[in-house]
Amino acid sequence: MTSSSLARAAASSALLAGACLLATGCSAGGSSTSPAAGTAAAPHAEARADAPSGASAFGSSAGGTSLTALPSTQSIIYTASVTVRTAHLTQAATRATQLARAVGGYVSSENTALNRAHPDRSTVSLQLKIPVSSYQATLGALSTELGTRLAMSQHAQDVTQTVADVTSRVTSARAAISQLRSLLRHAGSVGSLLTVQNQINDEETTLESLLARQRALDHETSFATVTLLLVAPSATTLHNRHHPAGGFIGGLTAGWHGLVRSADVLLTGAGAALPFAVILAIIGFLAYRSRHWLRRHALFSGKRSGGAGPPDPAAQP
Repeated sequence: MTSSSLARAAASSALLAGACLLATGCSAGGSSTSPAAGTAAAPHAEARADAPSGASAFGSSAGGTSLTALPSTQSIIYTASVTVRTAHLTQAATRATQLARAVGGYVSSENTALNRAHPDRSTVSLQLKIPVSSYQATLGALSTELGTRLAMSQHAQDVTQTVADVTSRVTSARAAISQLRSLLRHAGSVGSLLTVQNQINDEETTLESLLARQRALDHETSFATVTLLLVAPSATTLHNRHHPAGGFIGGLTAGWHGLVRSADVLLTGAGAALPFAVILAIIGFLAYRSRHWLRRHALFSGKRSGGAGPPDPAAQP
């Protein structure tokens, strides 16, 4: 081997030894970090490490799914409002409740306003929770089986991004709490222990709020909300529905109804006038008795004053 080859081999060995010494120094410097600094930085580093991985997983899933299959992975909140006119409000409300429960739904609220004096103003309002899988079929049944549909509106709100964001934040919060609890066991001082515990409390509060939001979103996307308003037929509709037919039978029916209404009016007037008639009769009776008593008193007084005088010539035969 020549002298130049030996020189190149010696230079390579020196460079390799220098690189090893440099790596050893850097690792020693990194291991000398204080426990408090490691405590504060570790959970946030873990959270940052989990967030991109969740986002990349969501992106790869979206990229591998065709557009026609997207609705199965979307989170939609369905709401609808239906107004139905029916002559039997109570029976229709019971039937609507049965339709909702038959598919696994329930009645979340009910408001009944029955007006005995004006039946055409009576209403029943129901808020139904229907499973999304049976939403369209149940909505169709509510619109056609209860009476005459007057109005209907539907609304769909896409909350897929919101659900994904809440899920990612829940995962990050749980990872941060797990890392903080691991660091709590290696806290070297009281100050570090208190700092880690405060961070755990904050993260747990945030996690509870996120879980509540996640449960609410899950319920809203699993059950559609249908607001059903049942109204009674108007007075005009009832009159048209019971309008009598023509001909002899129609005239006879109309005359009978007229007689009944006239008798009703007369009896109503007599009932209203009866209290006044009783009072007037009592006053008239008292006036008659007072007048009769006055006449008798005047006649008796005249006889007493004229009894001692001469007889009246006209009275003799």
